Parts: sequence; structure tokens; C-alpha cells
Amino acid sequence: MSVRICALDELTVNAAVRVVIGDTPIAVVRDSAGDVHAIGDTCTHGDISLSEGFVEDDTLECWAHGSQFSLKTGKPLTLPAYEPVPVFAVSVVDGDVFVDPTPTYPS
Repeated sequence: MSVRICALDELTVNAAVRVVIGDTPIAVVRDSAGDVHAIGDTCTHGDISLSEGFVEDDTLECWAHGSQFSLKTGKPLTLPAYEPVPVFAVSVVDGDVFVDPTPTYPS
């Protein structure tokens, strides 16, 4: 069941917003192409909030140690992280952003 996060126009391009659904912290990102992504907000390397990091193209970089995660797959693209973060399904309906809090992991 998807949860409304915010209006689409409330998301800044190339920035992440931290939301918590239940007990799950999620980073919601609107990339430079205007697409909205949702990935786990906790870096798998150092228990750091990814939403405080840097968005570039289709990646979110952890500010602490520089690991970059794919916004599409959750896979780490650079070390030191080597474990993926979960990805969450996003839908935009009538200008509102919804996230399904059921995590999926890359295979």
C-alpha cells in the first residue's frame, strides 16, 4: 500500500528528502531528468543518512565516505560500500508522490 509523501513540486531537483514510513527511513530523490526515486536512507557502509548526501545524475552519494548508490537499483557503484540499499516503488498521481514501503533488493 503506497503512502503519500508530498506534492511533486515540493521536491527540489537533484536533492534528497528523508521520510520515515513505519520504521523504515527512505531517501526520496527527484533527479535532473525529473524522475522520482526512493531508496533506503541508510548507507550500508556506515549507518549514515543518505538523504544528507549529494545527488548527481542517477546516483546518491553518501557525504561521509563517498559511496555512490544507484537511484534505480540501490546498488553501490563505488567503495567503501559493497552492499546495496533497498529500492521502493514510486508513483506520481495527480501531482502527488506516493511510495510503497515494501523494499526490493537488486539481484
